[in-house]
Amino acid sequence: MTVSYTLEVANARFCGFSRLLFRWRGSIYRLLYKEFLVFSAVYLFFSVFYRFLLSPRQQDLFERVALYCFYVTLAFNRWWGQYTSFPLPDNLMMVVSGNVHGADDRGRLLRRTLMRYANLSSVLILRSISTRVHRRFPTMEHVVEAGFMTVHELKKFESLHSDFNKYWIPLTWFSNLASRAREEGRVRDDVALRLLMDELNNYRAKCSLLFHYDWISIPLVYTQVVTVAVYSYFAFCVIGRQFLNPEKGYVDHQLDMYVPVFTLLQFFFYVGWLKVGELIINPFGEDDDDFETNQLIDRNIQVSMLAVDNMYQNLAPVVKDKHWKQRHFSVPYTLSTAAESLRPTFKGSTFDMRMSAEDLEIHRPADAAGDKQYFPLQTNRINGVLQRDEGFLRGGSLPSLIEVLSHQRDEDEADEGDRDTNDHREQEQALIEHDNYPDF
Repeated sequence: MTVSYTLEVANARFCGFSRLLFRWRGSIYRLLYKEFLVFSAVYLFFSVFYRFLLSPRQQDLFERVALYCFYVTLAFNRWWGQYTSFPLPDNLMMVVSGNVHGADDRGRLLRRTLMRYANLSSVLILRSISTRVHRRFPTMEHVVEAGFMTVHELKKFESLHSDFNKYWIPLTWFSNLASRAREEGRVRDDVALRLLMDELNNYRAKCSLLFHYDWISIPLVYTQVVTVAVYSYFAFCVIGRQFLNPEKGYVDHQLDMYVPVFTLLQFFFYVGWLKVGELIINPFGEDDDDFETNQLIDRNIQVSMLAVDNMYQNLAPVVKDKHWKQRHFSVPYTLSTAAESLRPTFKGSTFDMRMSAEDLEIHRPADAAGDKQYFPLQTNRINGVLQRDEGFLRGGSLPSLIEVLSHQRDEDEADEGDRDTNDHREQEQALIEHDNYPDF
């Protein structure tokens, strides 16, 4: 169940967030304490092992391994950043489908061409950074053959000279074509055109970020230091870790093991960790775990054309839903999730807010008619749970308090009405008596 603490941070105050640090339910302590204890124990073990059990040479190796672990973390962050920067046309195709109108051939042509330009740009940038995509489209003629570009567009593309990558040209075509669609009335207002341009710029920014990831690598000296440190160490281990004849009495060679188990484990872990960094530092290659860029290209062109063409104004009949005649209804649960329906619903962070008696007092300005009104509580119970404790009303909710006050006010008005009725009856009775017994 979701743990809400919104009410506790409703106002900025001294040590506002610090008070949240001592909560257990829903806290990071409850979630992480087991792993934290295990990590602390393992860290303590290696700390003692490093400080008291390793020789100076072994300590130097440990320090280089620790440095390398930071390098792999840096490579992993770079790998994840490249994945999140992959240009997906989903947002752009939704905006094109909803704002470039026309069920005729012209409207369909505009929508399909706009999305083709967007997909063409991603193909050009991936072709320049991914070996898989470059093998699929080794020349621009292959891009034309695949349908991402026409022959006339290729001629115009090649006629524009630039010393830099020209992946951005199709996006410029997109911008100009969207402006033409606005002039033709296919894009009905400037707000829709602005939305198209915003999504286009977001798409272009991701293409540009991929290009810069490919251009700016992790500094070469960093990669060289880590690689040389790992391989040079194991190059010396080939000789330095040999088991000598124990009969000759060499120091630290009392045992002869034919298989260097611990050295092999070190090689497996350290060189394997190095291969991990080598694998993820460029995920646009042809390794088993590299990004499936060709499949992403196929997916993007297919779903974008489906969204702006086949699905344009292709809606299911708008009919009354299943619960049309039911004012109050509930959505069924499966047996495995039925217990969730028994949990109390969240009604707002102030629903269980404690109120003092002064909070219930209504204050009127000095120039207003009447005095301050206070609705006293005639009962110590609201919804069966409200109790007065040291000037606070505990256990009751603010809506419950309002209901009680409204009920109390209705009772007061009813009593006042009864008093007015009784006074009126007394006046009528006095008039009747006066008529029957006139004064002489």
